[in-house]
Amino acid sequence: MTAPSTGTEVRLATRPEGWPTAENFSVVQAEPPAVRTGQVLIRNLVMSVDPYMRGRMNKTRSYVPPFAVGKALDGGAVGEVVVSKSSHLAVGDLVLHGLGWREYAVVGAAGAVKIDPALAPPGAYLGVLGMPGHAAYTGLLKAAEFRPGDTVFVSGAAGAVGSLVGQIARLCGAERVIGSAGSAEKVAYLTGELGFDAAFDYKDGPVLEQLAKAAPTGIDVYFDNVGGDHLDAALVLARTGARFALCGSISQANEKDPPAGPRNLAQAIAKGITLRGFLVGGHADLPDEFTARMGGWLADGRISYRETVVRGLENAPAAFIDMLRGANTGKMLVRIAE
Repeated sequence: MTAPSTGTEVRLATRPEGWPTAENFSVVQAEPPAVRTGQVLIRNLVMSVDPYMRGRMNKTRSYVPPFAVGKALDGGAVGEVVVSKSSHLAVGDLVLHGLGWREYAVVGAAGAVKIDPALAPPGAYLGVLGMPGHAAYTGLLKAAEFRPGDTVFVSGAAGAVGSLVGQIARLCGAERVIGSAGSAEKVAYLTGELGFDAAFDYKDGPVLEQLAKAAPTGIDVYFDNVGGDHLDAALVLARTGARFALCGSISQANEKDPPAGPRNLAQAIAKGITLRGFLVGGHADLPDEFTARMGGWLADGRISYRETVVRGLENAPAAFIDMLRGANTGKMLVRIAE
C-alpha cells in the first residue's frame, strides 16, 4: 500500500469549560506526515478513550502535556503497519502505539509495540492487557499494598480499571470485595459475572450509608476512581492501617469550581491511613510481571472483561463524552476500521 494522501483526524477545537461538548472537537481531513527512515505508517483499527484525557484538555501542568488547540488529540491505539521504513516492523504487523484519534499515524519503530492477535483481540491490548489492566494491577498490589484477607472497596467498579481491580483482589485472596457503580445493570454485572461479594448503585442513596451496609466491619483497601463522596465515605469506614490507592477522581473532572477537598481527611490521622497516588509509568519494573499474570488468568478463564464499542472515528468525541458520563461497561473503545 502506498501512503494515502489524506486521512481523518479528530482535533481539539476549543478547551472545555466544565463538561466537554461536541463543539470542543473538530473532525477534519489531513495529510499524514512523510514516513522517514526508522518509521512506519500505521492504519489505526481501534482506539481508546480514557478519563485522563479530560485533564489534558485543560491548559494546566500535569504529568503529561496538555492537548494543543487546533491539533489532533492522541492516546492509545492499535493499528496495522501499511508502510514500513524500519527493519523492526513489517507491513501487516499489528502494533500498539500512542497516536490514536486519527486514521493514519506515523511513529518511530521504538514507539510501536508489536502485538499478537492470536493471543487476544486488538482491543484487549487497550484494556485488560493494556494501560487499564496495568493500572488495576499496579494500584491494588503495589500502591495499596494488598494483603490476603483484606476487605476491598472499589469505586467506579464497572469501568475498565475498576472491574479488573475487584477480580484481581478476589484472585489474590481478598476476604470481601465491594464495588460501586451507576446503574442496577452494572451492579448485577459486578455481583453476577465478576464475583464481587457486594455492590451498590451510588445513585440510590448516600454512599456512606450504602457502603456501611456492604462493609459493616469496615474496609482495609480503597481503590479510588471517583473521589468526592466516595472518598469521604471510605475514610469514615476505613479500618486502622487502611491503604488507599488514588487512581482517579472522575466525579470532579468536569467541575468548574475547585473541590472543597475530602471532608473527612482527619480520619487518616487517627487511623493511620495511607493515601497513595500512583501512575502506571512510575512502575516500569512491572510490565513483564503484569503481562505474565494477567495473560495466565485470561488463558485460564479466571478474568472476565467487557468492551463498549463505538464505530467510526467521527464518533470518537461522543464516545469520550459518554465514557465520562458512565455510559460504558468495561472498556470504552472506538472502532476505526476492521
